[in-house]
Amino acid sequence: MVAQARSGGQILVDQLAINGVRRIFLVPGESYLAALDALHDHADEIEGVVCRQEGGAAFMAEAHAKLTGETGVCFVTRGPGACNAAIGVHTAMQDSTPMILLIGQVARDARHREAFQEIDVDRLFGWTTKWAVEVNDARRLPELIARAFQIATSGRPGPVAISLPEDMLTDMVEVADAPPAFALSPVPAPADIARMAEMIAAAKRPLMIVGGGDWTAAGANAIRAFASRFDLPTACSFRRQDVVDNSLPIYVGELGTSVDQRLIARIREADLVIAVGTRLSEITTQGYTLLDVPVPAAPLIHIHPDLGELGRIYRPALAINAGCDAFAEAAAALPAPTITWADWTASVRADYEASLAPGSSPGPLDMNTVMAVLKNRLPADTVMVNDAGNFTGWLQRFWTYRHFKSQLGPCNGAMGYGVPAAVGAAIECAGERTVVCFVGDGGFMMTGQELATAIRHGAAPLIIVVDNGTFGTIRMHQERHYPGRVVATDLANPDFAALARAYGAFGVTVSETKAFAPALEEALAATEQGLPALLCLKLGIEVISTRTTLTRLRGR
Repeated sequence: MVAQARSGGQILVDQLAINGVRRIFLVPGESYLAALDALHDHADEIEGVVCRQEGGAAFMAEAHAKLTGETGVCFVTRGPGACNAAIGVHTAMQDSTPMILLIGQVARDARHREAFQEIDVDRLFGWTTKWAVEVNDARRLPELIARAFQIATSGRPGPVAISLPEDMLTDMVEVADAPPAFALSPVPAPADIARMAEMIAAAKRPLMIVGGGDWTAAGANAIRAFASRFDLPTACSFRRQDVVDNSLPIYVGELGTSVDQRLIARIREADLVIAVGTRLSEITTQGYTLLDVPVPAAPLIHIHPDLGELGRIYRPALAINAGCDAFAEAAAALPAPTITWADWTASVRADYEASLAPGSSPGPLDMNTVMAVLKNRLPADTVMVNDAGNFTGWLQRFWTYRHFKSQLGPCNGAMGYGVPAAVGAAIECAGERTVVCFVGDGGFMMTGQELATAIRHGAAPLIIVVDNGTFGTIRMHQERHYPGRVVATDLANPDFAALARAYGAFGVTVSETKAFAPALEEALAATEQGLPALLCLKLGIEVISTRTTLTRLRGR
């Protein structure tokens, strides 16, 4: 049977549909008009979410992938569009998120002449993706698109960047479609699982760290079952708190920017550390100081889907190359040993519970009360979205994550992630789950224009802007390392609530504690009516983090 002639744009979009793509986040460009035209024919299958800036589109695609487990797809034009989207690609790489960035390119006969908006995708994205490629023959689109999906989802998930010359997308060719790609993930060797069980049984103070992006709901359930059966105190790596139900007696905290020093001490006391899925990155290991490099003091069992991560920094006593789900299922099937460390687990859990006691929050607006109100009012399965900055500590420290896929935050610390990620999540949830975003005044001003995308697509997240008039994290470091020499961190902000109303959203400013609860009710009522809502919390600079104040910091 002879294949029907199709344009490169049609072949591309057909292949996206075959691979189960339901939504594409994009900013339109003339470099891929043929693909946009092909999207018109797939309007019932693939929703095009039109964003206001390519960085926002890439963040939405990354957040969509995190939330759904699907591959996020973002489409941008060449040059400026690709450069703007690079921040989302970097996020997907460091967060181990499957994502494909499609980039319109100049025509093939104009390549390597620095044509209008030309960019070398291989060189720009080669170091921050799992694969970067240019498709110069429309006949190869089925082959290369299928390969892109397989690479993005296999092993350690991550991003792929694909350059699509404008004239290639208009070529009419005959080629058969490729079948949908399938993810490949290594399975643990039975001997390794048996050896791990022996090491755990011989331990007196074991501790597990869970993280990474290679999880499904089934795997998360299995790792919880394993930890519970073995009574293993389990911490989560930076911004992976939703892998383990925080209310379980085995959960002992998060190794992130708001980490409790007692947890750090406990990890150093452990006589066996089991790291599942996590790369043991800089934030999780407190700047590579939590475990000795290259050989940790306590034996390390490191489980990771990417063979290249095993032994990359730390020399484990036992390295297991396995996908998180496959490992968790094998571990959950193990018979429980005789537990001799129950008191150890209980004491580490007690440390975590003690860390939830809030400190002082001077000023008219108490963030500790804000968090208490949110915990009492919001559904347990609320999708909590975090941007980057010191304000994130309140959410990371005080929110109890009960449900898998309820935490969206950039592990690479990209400011501006929060609003577009929340918009993308709210589009997906479509009123079935509450979506709440914490973002600082600095981060909001980077991508807050995506509120217009929310209005356009009927998304209704609640955006909580913590406005302290400064780049808080940098200010904290300045006060700590260069006391009395503050520079370049103060901000001049608009009226965020008024700005939200100008977009067509609900917006209210909250300046004192007693006003927060009623303002929250109004905001949630607006979101239930399908309207985005913004609460601007006016927080003084004195409240520099969840654990200290500016005065106390200066006093040190």
